[in-house]
Amino acid sequence: MEFSDGGVRNMVGWNYFNYFTEIEEYFWKKRGAHLLVSPLDWAIMETWQKAGIPLEAVLKGIDRAFESYGRSRRGAGKPLKSLAYCTDAILDAVAESQEAAAGSTPKNGRAVAEPFSRDELRAYFAKNAAQIVKAEEKHGAAHPELADRFGEIARSVDAMLPLLEIPGTLNVEDLERRLTVLDEKMQAALTSHASEELMLRIRREVDSQLAMYRRKMKAEQIALVERQYTHKRLLEEFGLPRLSLYYFS
Repeated sequence: MEFSDGGVRNMVGWNYFNYFTEIEEYFWKKRGAHLLVSPLDWAIMETWQKAGIPLEAVLKGIDRAFESYGRSRRGAGKPLKSLAYCTDAILDAVAESQEAAAGSTPKNGRAVAEPFSRDELRAYFAKNAAQIVKAEEKHGAAHPELADRFGEIARSVDAMLPLLEIPGTLNVEDLERRLTVLDEKMQAALTSHASEELMLRIRREVDSQLAMYRRKMKAEQIALVERQYTHKRLLEEFGLPRLSLYYFS
């Protein structure tokens, strides 16, 4: 089982758009402590989301990982610290769900309620556009070309508002596609304009945090985590939001 960039997948249920919150809260519950999930853990969750791994498989894998860790010598008196430890168990759960789905009968299609109200989406788009404009103003002097890209993306977010006024069922998957394109444009702009010093500092961070988990993860998994971690840290450095509806809260 390998990770791959999967695009938009079956995003019609509430849980799919609360993917990160659900995993974060479940991990807190299993660990018995309401602690902040690390940037590394967020990057790992993003690789699972991009690979189209269902939430149910992630939660099942977390259960199994905690059971395995509890039986190991490492688990004696020490809490499981990172989601990276759960990767193998989650991939096993995915493989099992795929085998089960292959032998199941497709369900009849049903109309599904929109996962967000349109007022919520208007507020979400407005908040993100305002945050991008703030970053444009803050970094305009030092990074004029990058600030121009921020302005373009903010205007693209604003331009999505008329889509919320279209009568009938809202095409949430198409909104997500548009937001994903803007997220990717943001990532490309940040990567091309960030200083070598900043990129080196971020690379040292992720290398340090991944050191103890490298033997549990395949090369392609590590590469995806490194990429997602770098993206997240660049957004933090420049004060920018994630635009995808997966980050809606």
